[in-house]
Amino acid sequence: MDLSFILGELGEERENYFNAVSPPIMQTSNFAFRKVDDLGKAFADEMSTYLYSRGLNPTVDILRKKLAALDGAEDCLVFNNGAAALFAAVLANVKAGDHIVCVTKPYTWVQRMLDVILPRFGVSTTYVDGTVAENYFNATKPDTALYYLESPNSWDFALQDISAIAAFAKSKNITTLIDNSYCSPLYQQPVSMGIDISMQTATKYIGGHSDTLGGVLCGTKAMMKKIFDSEYNTIGSGIQPFNAWLLIRGLRTMRVRLETIFRSTREVVAFLKQHQKVESIIFPFDKGFPQYELAKKQMKDAGGLFTFIIKATKREEIVRFCESLQHILMAVSWGGHESLIIPKCAGISSGDFNPVDPMHRSVRMYVGLEEPAYLIADLEQALVKI
Repeated sequence: MDLSFILGELGEERENYFNAVSPPIMQTSNFAFRKVDDLGKAFADEMSTYLYSRGLNPTVDILRKKLAALDGAEDCLVFNNGAAALFAAVLANVKAGDHIVCVTKPYTWVQRMLDVILPRFGVSTTYVDGTVAENYFNATKPDTALYYLESPNSWDFALQDISAIAAFAKSKNITTLIDNSYCSPLYQQPVSMGIDISMQTATKYIGGHSDTLGGVLCGTKAMMKKIFDSEYNTIGSGIQPFNAWLLIRGLRTMRVRLETIFRSTREVVAFLKQHQKVESIIFPFDKGFPQYELAKKQMKDAGGLFTFIIKATKREEIVRFCESLQHILMAVSWGGHESLIIPKCAGISSGDFNPVDPMHRSVRMYVGLEEPAYLIADLEQALVKI
């Protein structure tokens, strides 16, 4: 399916809403029925029609169709945020006594779910170095129900061999779930590599304007209905119509934004690589990246997120650099129009700061839509103050 068609036309039945170019926001809580039997059918299968906007909503459905097509999947569910999407996907596929194999250092709220919430119900987790596919295989137990992947990770950008892990999981009837937020489906399509559930945060590149949250799950119709009938409706974490409309708007320019961001990122990375105050760069499409060949195999391109290691002996030097930036904002997340940085030492006290550990001196940067020269000038004036 052509990308231009997906982003600009798919799911938009304009004749149903006065031929408006932009789809309306169906800001309604529920939907009326004229026949009792039709209402009864809706009760029996809420995913078959519009009953209550906690479940299906016409504006959200336009977004669902587009996102499923982008991922090359049969169907899609959209949540209020990425954490909600991941929680529902995991909860729908494990039961008491099950075991999960998860990549080490996953997204914060995934780790909280695996370490704090699921153990209350007898679900255990083994964390593995996902850069070696065999680590997943070796950690598998008779009661393993789920593999959780995150490729690339959002700090050190470690990759997993998606096809190899998915193939092994299918042979053992183990469900696979991946966080594909770093790449988005424009640059990586895990479903085509055999993954059962592909998740991404729509907060990032899909929204693109840092004004709404969203979380996406894509997979087979059967898997999406399984989640819809249980966790999606029970938890009530589906996205609202207005937020869905904002994400549809963001999709219009997603391709051109990502292309611009990736070009700019290459220039910023090249500048930092040669700077005397920078020890190293961690970026999947840098030829010095340890898994560069796997990145080129699995990913069409990379986005605007990378990490650089500052040459520093004290936490205060990194603090001075970050607080000297005049245009690059210090904040979490990525994917919007604005460039951002976040230092790892923000979560490390001066007493615990270890300059020997490169990760203590790491700064994650996201390149937005500003001109590369503008960003480089800001980085330069802040780096000289270290």
